[in-house]
Amino acid sequence: MTPDTEPLWTPGPREREDSNVAVFMEWLEETRDLSFTGYAELWRWSTTDPAGFWSAVWEYYGLDAVTAYDEVLGDATMPGARWFTGARLNFAERCLARATDARPALVSVTEGAEPVETSWARLRREVADVSAALRRMGVRPGDCVAGYLTNLPQAVVALLATAAVGAVWTACSPDFGTPSVLARLRQARPTVLVAADGYRYGGKEHDKRSTVTELLDGLPTVRHLLTVDHLFPPRTDPWSLRSDVTVHAWSELPSTDQEPHFTDVPFDHPLWILWSSGTTGVPKGIVQGHGGIVVELLKALGLGADLRPEDRYLFVTTTSWMVWNFLVGGLLHGSTIVLHDGSPTFPDAAGAWRVAERTGATMVGVGAAYLAAVEKSGLRPAADLDLGAVRSVLQTGSAMAPSTWRWAHDHLAPGVWLQSICGGTDVCSVLAGGSPLLPVRAGRMQCPALGVALAAWDETGRPLTGEQGELVVTAPLPSMPLRFVDDPGDARYRASYFDTYPGVWRHGDWVTVEEDLSVVVSGRSDSTLNRMGVRMGSADIYAVVEQLPGVSDSLVVGVEQPDGGYFMPLFVVTDGGEETDEALRERITAAIRRQLSPRHVPDVIARVPGLPRTLTGKKLEVPVKRILQGARVSEVAGPGAVTNGSMLDWFAEFRARTDSNGTR
Repeated sequence: MTPDTEPLWTPGPREREDSNVAVFMEWLEETRDLSFTGYAELWRWSTTDPAGFWSAVWEYYGLDAVTAYDEVLGDATMPGARWFTGARLNFAERCLARATDARPALVSVTEGAEPVETSWARLRREVADVSAALRRMGVRPGDCVAGYLTNLPQAVVALLATAAVGAVWTACSPDFGTPSVLARLRQARPTVLVAADGYRYGGKEHDKRSTVTELLDGLPTVRHLLTVDHLFPPRTDPWSLRSDVTVHAWSELPSTDQEPHFTDVPFDHPLWILWSSGTTGVPKGIVQGHGGIVVELLKALGLGADLRPEDRYLFVTTTSWMVWNFLVGGLLHGSTIVLHDGSPTFPDAAGAWRVAERTGATMVGVGAAYLAAVEKSGLRPAADLDLGAVRSVLQTGSAMAPSTWRWAHDHLAPGVWLQSICGGTDVCSVLAGGSPLLPVRAGRMQCPALGVALAAWDETGRPLTGEQGELVVTAPLPSMPLRFVDDPGDARYRASYFDTYPGVWRHGDWVTVEEDLSVVVSGRSDSTLNRMGVRMGSADIYAVVEQLPGVSDSLVVGVEQPDGGYFMPLFVVTDGGEETDEALRERITAAIRRQLSPRHVPDVIARVPGLPRTLTGKKLEVPVKRILQGARVSEVAGPGAVTNGSMLDWFAEFRARTDSNGTR
């Protein structure tokens, strides 16, 4: 993909003079005698003087009035850097600190229903009631509360109530199958499970009550179930559960008639557990802290995305994707967050934009694949809908074809500021993204985020400009993981980010950093499956497929394509038999839909004679992916490094066949 050079969008007087980052630069000059000619100088200062920059963010957003600290950044070694030692604050308290009666805190929309507003006062009351209930259930600081919820107001309340107690939140979306949920939540050892009875998606109702029973059977640490009656009336008969589990109905929790009580916790007290895709095995539980998330999301959403209190902020997401947490972070700015529970393509491909119209959303976050799908649908949301309130679109999840950039600018919301952002679960934030001070060019992210010492490195650790390399971060960030769950000595944590370049964070993306600081991300350099912005590991697919009779081995890859598309083939080795290819495909597809996610059904399921592996037995996912993207076999594996290496030629032939017959 060759990025365009002509700007699609350029900053106007409001952005240059009144954007959050412009006002921040004026504040730096007035209070710290620091003057910068533009974004590039500001970014370089923010990455070369991290203590100065992050202390400025702290003070600018009023955290100095909340708590003192001993030192901004002591030992800057990665991993293990310590931030704002001595500081104490609570994420939930900060989310509710800018409450105002003038605007709602939440606007929630489910399929087939009108938007429902939740005032800041009501949000505070519900957080008070649920946090009090959790304390009565015996939840204490450091305990885990798990959610099995879609993007409902109760999910936001449950997160904030858990944080208010000082407990640790984690969540899985109900569109994940039971094995995928248990692979994550078992590690977290929750004492309370907050679960909805079902959800609506694509015009269909999905009853999850029996699944909740299965989850509890697989989660022996759970002692309390808090049920959210979303689809069905409250049950009058007792749930068929383990005898040691007490059931509480959300709708029947008593009112405290009091303000929430926020447990005062240290800066690095654990806030939540996010989950990696599980590419190389069991999903990694990524633990992030109260303080790191507060200061990072104040910076990323405020000084980067230019989120303001008057904004209505919608992100199309599930509770399993880190952008849901990034959405909740809008409350830190006093913004109204819009919760969409349903399919973005219902009743048609413009479903999410119909939600934006009905809720008056001003900032809308979507995955790249969704924008491409609307473009290809032939719909013209700007012509058919009133999207005049939308001033910015956040796009993430994968690289996007330049044509989609131009379509979004011309036909989605003409003149809109399109912010393409790259970050991840690992930091729950943005590494490269937008700035209201810079122009937007198709195919390019505008800049590295403030405070992010981002670079492209070759395999020897040499920085590259204008050439593709590994995305690295050479200085610590406050929201980097505190640790992984069940990771003695931080062995998995170090292996995940720091083995390639000791002391330097390797993120796992191919990236090009241009002279003007614009950034082009070319896709994952690992084998994560990133479908419609929902990440899943290949190990999850294998756990289902390789349990099926007749399937002895399998390999799946997700291939980012030059036109912005995403091709996900599954290759299977079978034990023979008389089963037709069509019957095999139907059986595998049904199993993946049922046990994992409908979104991760492969585009193609093909029989393969065998699979290439490393000498230690690992499947060669990344080399196969690179071959399907056009690399030569000689470029992806050296002689003698692969068992069954002739199969790499098979995949090269497969690519040639699929290109020639138009199947992708």
